[in-house]
Amino acid sequence: MTIDEVLAAGAPPIMAILRGIRPDEAVAIAGALVDAGIRLIEVPFNSPDPAQSIAAMAAAFGDRAAIGGGTILTPTMVNALAKANGRFTVSPNSDPAVIAHALARGLEPMPGFLTPTEAFAAIDAGARRLKLFPASAFGPAYLSTLRDVLPVGVALWAVGGVGIANLAEWRGRGVDGIGVGGALYRPGDDPVTVAARAAELVAAWAAAG
Repeated sequence: MTIDEVLAAGAPPIMAILRGIRPDEAVAIAGALVDAGIRLIEVPFNSPDPAQSIAAMAAAFGDRAAIGGGTILTPTMVNALAKANGRFTVSPNSDPAVIAHALARGLEPMPGFLTPTEAFAAIDAGARRLKLFPASAFGPAYLSTLRDVLPVGVALWAVGGVGIANLAEWRGRGVDGIGVGGALYRPGDDPVTVAARAAELVAAWAAAG
C-alpha cells in the first residue's frame, strides 16, 4: 500500500520509526503495530540490514500497511529500498537528487526540512509531503506560521519530540501527520510492549482531534 491508500482506508497519520530493528524481529514488531492501528512503518537505513527488514515487512503486511525506508541520503539507498519493495522514502534533509530519484523509482519522498528555503527546494523537486525535523526545535507555532507561505496541498508532518504529551498542541496547529520513534520502539522491545504503546498513541491521536 501507499501512504495515500493507508490514509484513505482510515488509518491515523502516525508513522512508526523503527530505528535499530533487526530482520529477525521485524515481522513481529510490524504485526504489533498494524494490529494496534499504526499502518505506516519506517525502517531507518542505519538499522541492521534495513532492506531485509523492509522486504520481510512488505511481504507480510504490504496489503495492510505502507512500509518505507528512513535516513535515505543517496540514490543508491533509494535503489536498495525499491528492490526491497518499500513504498516511500524519508530523509532528514532535502536533497533534490534523492527526491527526484525516488519519484523516478515510483516511491513517494518525504524529505526533511527546517527552513522555508529547504521546504520550497523540496517542493520544487516534486515532494508533496514534508517532514519538519527536528520538530521540537521550533515547535507547533512554527508549523502554523509555515502554513501561511507554503502551497496549499503540501502536507506537513512533525518528527522529533512529538508524542502523547504534546500531540493536542500539534494537532491544534494543523499538523498533517507525525513520526514517532523511541516512544514506540527501542531496540530489544518485545511486540507486546510495542503494541501497548501503539494503541495508546492511536487513542491519543483520536482524542486530540
